[in-house]
Amino acid sequence: MTRIDRYILVLFVRTVVVCYLSLSGIFIVFHAFTALDDLIEQTSRGDSLPIVLAKFYGPYLLLLFDMTGAVITLMAFLFTAGWLRRTGELTATLSAGVSHGRLMRPMVIATAAIILLQLFSREMFIPRFRDSLDMKAKQLAGDIEQPVSPTYDQITGVLIEGETLTMATGTIDQPNLRLYADFGEVGDLILADQAIWVDPDDPATLMEASEHLGARPIEPPRAGYLVRGVTRPESIDSCPSRSVLDVPTLLTAKDTNWLAAGECFLMTTVDPVMLQTNETGTRLASVVELGTRLRNPAVESSLALRVFLHERIVRAPLDFALVMLVLPLVVNVRGRKLFVLIGMAFWIVVGFFALKTLAGTLGSNGIWVGPAVAAWIPLLVIGPIAYVRLRQVQTV
Repeated sequence: MTRIDRYILVLFVRTVVVCYLSLSGIFIVFHAFTALDDLIEQTSRGDSLPIVLAKFYGPYLLLLFDMTGAVITLMAFLFTAGWLRRTGELTATLSAGVSHGRLMRPMVIATAAIILLQLFSREMFIPRFRDSLDMKAKQLAGDIEQPVSPTYDQITGVLIEGETLTMATGTIDQPNLRLYADFGEVGDLILADQAIWVDPDDPATLMEASEHLGARPIEPPRAGYLVRGVTRPESIDSCPSRSVLDVPTLLTAKDTNWLAAGECFLMTTVDPVMLQTNETGTRLASVVELGTRLRNPAVESSLALRVFLHERIVRAPLDFALVMLVLPLVVNVRGRKLFVLIGMAFWIVVGFFALKTLAGTLGSNGIWVGPAVAAWIPLLVIGPIAYVRLRQVQTV
């Protein structure tokens, strides 16, 4: 890397950081004015105000970076090129026989790195904080209760309902399990005080359930809900365990020694994320989690969810193609003013998102194209154009 490469790279990265921090600062200041009392109240739990602010706004800043990273990078391209042109450094370098493509190489590489960083954050960090992104300032402790979306398990024939859902602990208060398969003496309905999600492959859920049970060990063979305080049927302890399609589905205390009186265990693949009424859990899930849900035969997946999965897969190359679309504006052979270039870039971004929205709508409603094709249409349209523009600036 030459000295001019390092100079342009530092200038470009500094512009990206300044733009992101400015946008983040505006968001925090405006939001803090409406939630300052609740944030200060959280300091009574023992944390200082800076720590409370970091806990609350940290996940939001990650999400803000994921949402605006590509657009900020695009604008940084224009600002950096405009600064080099204004100071005369661009003219001097071009007069030495260096092409625009060679000058922009550090910025192109930095753009790819930023988009990869977005991808890493989107798949590794944001899914871990999705519950935090759905809470209010006064709910910073994490004990958020939300309505339960009734969900039918097509394998076990059980409709899972409840009064409230707490994602932090994976618990359903006042669960209502309607049994449409043959569960024998259990009947067609189970009412209880609480249901706790337990996955033997996830030690965190085992530990959470053990804390609710006073450190009593539990040994579920598969993932499901530990149902406590069963009020209907009253004779649940004398009912034998039941299977659906020769697969053990409902375990009772009669023949399961780790269950206490008034408890049963419903084995299902419908986890608490699928019971959320809002779409936060789905929109902020990783590609692996989305793929697992689509392959889950217990629940029916919509066309919109299938489109969303494919949109997530093509997001990184599509963001890179969007930035490459503005390369002719960066070269600016016609000598346009900087604010004119920004206006043109704005309409390019508007057209980009309009194409994405149109394709996503067609795929979600099953019009003309399927979900996979709908998600790939923007990349198939924009990708070749972006590649041609990248090649054009190599010799200009």
